[in-house]
Amino acid sequence: MIKILVSDPISEVGLKSLLDAEDIQVDIKTDLNSQELKSIIGEYQGLLVRSQTKVTKEIIEAGKHLLVIGRAGVGVDNIDIKAATEHGIAVINAPDGNTISACEHTLAMLLSMSRWIPQAHNDLTQKQWNRKKYVGVELNNKVLGIIGLGRIGLEVAKRAKAFNMILIGYDPFTTEEQAQKNGIQLKSLEEVLRQADFLTVHTPLTKETKYMIDDKQFSLMKKGIRIVNCARGGIIREEALIKALNEGIVEAATIDVFEKEPPLDSPLLDHPKVITTPHLGASTKEAQLNVAIDVAKEVYHYLAGVPYKNAINMPSLPSDILNHLKPYIPLAEKLGTFISSVIMGGIQKVEIIYSGDIIEEEIDYLTRNILKGILRQHMGITEVNDVNADVMAKRRNIEVVEIRSNKTHGFTNLITVKLTTNIEEKSISGTLLNGYGPRFVNFNGSTIDVIPEGHLIITEHIDKPGIIGKFGTLLGNAGINIGTMQVGRNKVGGTAIGIFGVDKEVEDHILDELIKVENVSNTYYVEL
Repeated sequence: MIKILVSDPISEVGLKSLLDAEDIQVDIKTDLNSQELKSIIGEYQGLLVRSQTKVTKEIIEAGKHLLVIGRAGVGVDNIDIKAATEHGIAVINAPDGNTISACEHTLAMLLSMSRWIPQAHNDLTQKQWNRKKYVGVELNNKVLGIIGLGRIGLEVAKRAKAFNMILIGYDPFTTEEQAQKNGIQLKSLEEVLRQADFLTVHTPLTKETKYMIDDKQFSLMKKGIRIVNCARGGIIREEALIKALNEGIVEAATIDVFEKEPPLDSPLLDHPKVITTPHLGASTKEAQLNVAIDVAKEVYHYLAGVPYKNAINMPSLPSDILNHLKPYIPLAEKLGTFISSVIMGGIQKVEIIYSGDIIEEEIDYLTRNILKGILRQHMGITEVNDVNADVMAKRRNIEVVEIRSNKTHGFTNLITVKLTTNIEEKSISGTLLNGYGPRFVNFNGSTIDVIPEGHLIITEHIDKPGIIGKFGTLLGNAGINIGTMQVGRNKVGGTAIGIFGVDKEVEDHILDELIKVENVSNTYYVEL
């Protein structure tokens, strides 16, 4: 039984896919402090959180059986991604579920700020009629600067166009063509800051974006600029914003997120030109339901071993690419398992050659699975997975080289894995045959046709008569039936290989008998 802990309030309707699963037990325990969470997390394979729970390195290390952390929302700054990756734990979020809610909240803040709506309302509740005090500005023909042109930034742009705003934007990962398609003039960060009448930020909080708007950036802005932050606290330095407000550079600001939450001692809460809300960007009924549904499904898919798309510490792929990739994943891992089982010495280099209809977006995912197969032979199944395989390879100073090639050797697609150790080098090639599934088709230069499954005995020997017969006799005497057999050689009388598919596990003493056969140099056993 897989156990999942839900430690923050998350819609139970949204969790339905997990709650209805017969092989999953879901425990909902909210308002745990860090010590309470640390004391029980070792029981669980999955953890679902929102923004309240801080999933620290200590929590992750205590989660001895933890496989996946799901974040019902976009931001994952409350989760130690580095520690999760090192421990092979997938971190999955729900980037699409609250897009519209966050966008609409941004527009609500933009409009509230342009017309001083909360301040005017507050005066009226105090029986004060101050029409002259609250003269606002129109959005019409004003320049809106958008920092971050991801999902939310683009949705804000669509709606701002309806107000006849002039759109400019900054995003180092967006092309000129993509921006123009959405009616946005792509500019440098400095140009956006200098030209904007209104500014809104929609970036994640990273090392690169922390305090990206500070004293220096405020000094570049037009006097009277109005600023919205519904993204993450810490993108705008709060002390610098207060200073810019007091100096009249910033006419007004609307802040939904803070560096420290709750921000009970923040001077922003008392400033007359600041409108604040308590991190409400995703707080709609629809968004809460959507992010719960999305993250629950993704966590379920991850635990079930089927393709998923929203892992923070894994390549993110669209569904059509995932569907194309799916049959390659077991082939990739088996190539790694096989080659690392038939080579001697310490691994120094892994070279992977991708040919045919394997596309660029799939390579990182497949490489992780090849490395997983290789490293598990040395480190064990519990230590390495497709989340941390590349990290583990780097830690062991293993050079990993990926190559794209148009040489498919007659196959629609081909993956070749070359392993170099301090003693020798070997290679294995695999493909998918239409209607027949995965195949190993070349081992160390010898053509083969092997279904990569079950119990395999591999021999290296000199190409001489009688050797295969002796193998058959020895295995028969040991009660081991040969189901399939492949023999390859580089030339007549040269080096040869034999790959025997047998019906049960092979013990070491049988391999010892096989290697005693004259002209046999090595024997190996692999279970795929």
